[in-house]
Amino acid sequence: MSIITADTTTTLQLPVMERFYTLQGEGNYQGRAAYFIRLGGCDVGCHWCDVKDSWDASRHPLLPVDELVRDAAVHPGRMAVITGGEPLMHNLDALTAALHDAGFRTHMETSGSSPLSGNWDWITLSPKKFKAPLPEICAVAHELKVVIFNKSDFAWAEKHAAMAGPHCKLYLQPEWEKASQVTPLIVEYIKEHPQWQLSLQTHKYINVP
Repeated sequence: MSIITADTTTTLQLPVMERFYTLQGEGNYQGRAAYFIRLGGCDVGCHWCDVKDSWDASRHPLLPVDELVRDAAVHPGRMAVITGGEPLMHNLDALTAALHDAGFRTHMETSGSSPLSGNWDWITLSPKKFKAPLPEICAVAHELKVVIFNKSDFAWAEKHAAMAGPHCKLYLQPEWEKASQVTPLIVEYIKEHPQWQLSLQTHKYINVP
C-alpha cells in the first residue's frame, strides 16, 4: 500500500546529482531493474558515505520534475528509486505523483531524518547515528536496512526494529570498506536472530552503478 502525506506543497524542480538505469543492488528488491534519481543535499553527514559529493545541494543543477520522469520513462523498467543525499530534505509530492502517472512504482531510500513527503510504494529506512530518524518514518517503513560498521551497531539496529511496523523487513548490511571484518559478525548475528536478513551491495560486486 502506498504511503501518502498530507503536505500539498508543490516542488517542480529538484537538485539532481545523477540519474541512471541499473539494477537495484540492495535489500528486498535486489536484482530488479530500476531507474535511480539521486538528489543533492544531505544534513546527516555519515563519515563513511560513498556519495559525499551529494551533500551540497547547491552544487547540483535544478531539474524539472517532468524532465526527470520523461527521461526515466525511456527505459522499460517501471521502478523508480529516489535516493541521495537525503531525499526528504525536499518535498517529493510532485515527483512521486508524476512518476505514478507515468506508471512507475515509487521507492525511496532515506535516513528518515526529515519529515515525510511524497506518495510511496516502498520506503527503505536506513537510520544513521549522526542524525536519528523520526519515529513516524520508522512506523511506515517497508524495509529497515541498517549498515553495520562496528559491533555497537547491532544494538542500534534492534532499537529501530522495535520502532518499525510488524510487516517491516529487517536487513543488516556491512559497511563496504569494512565488509571483510563485519560480514562474519553479521552472519553469526543473523543465525542467532533469524528475523534479520543479510543485504549486500551487489551492484559493487558486479560493477554497475
